[in-house]
Amino acid sequence: MPPETQFAFKEWAVVCAALAAGRQTLILRKGGIHEGSDGFRVEHREFWLFPTGFHQQRDEIIPEAWPLLDEMQSRGQTSGISLDLYAVVEEVHHVLDQAALARLSGRHLWSEATVEQRFHYRTPGLFALVVRVFRQPTPFVIADSPHFAGCKTWVDLPSSLSTPGLQPVLDDTTFENQRREIQILLAGV
Repeated sequence: MPPETQFAFKEWAVVCAALAAGRQTLILRKGGIHEGSDGFRVEHREFWLFPTGFHQQRDEIIPEAWPLLDEMQSRGQTSGISLDLYAVVEEVHHVLDQAALARLSGRHLWSEATVEQRFHYRTPGLFALVVRVFRQPTPFVIADSPHFAGCKTWVDLPSSLSTPGLQPVLDDTTFENQRREIQILLAGV
């Protein structure tokens, strides 16, 4: 892990909350319209998670996640963007088999309809990132900026944020078990 990182990955706030709780270790991604015709690419293997409400809708997630969304929305808006989660990409899977994605049900918060819609957007396929998530005990708060707006995955932060002191959300054994289970589900064995 580098001593500091300036890169952030925009993700629904409800998914960030699930990652923070150890409820999931998987991020599904198709890519935003600002990512061009090539679509999403894993530009950085380590990054801060940038929670956003952009495109986040109740009907896009599974009903079991609705209380988590309600809890987050009840907190209301705060001034600035709080960054306290750091992710390390352990594996990247470009999933071209919709049946393999169906086997990942329960490993992420997206609804079945969302998975299907995103899978078929532009060209069939989705990326499944297995991430190890770490928490910063004292969140960094940065000012919101038009620079962060839009349908894009990657944003450069105004300055690098230090990584020493990060604590893993899941212990090594639990994370490794979840990583292996995802591999098995994707392989269909």
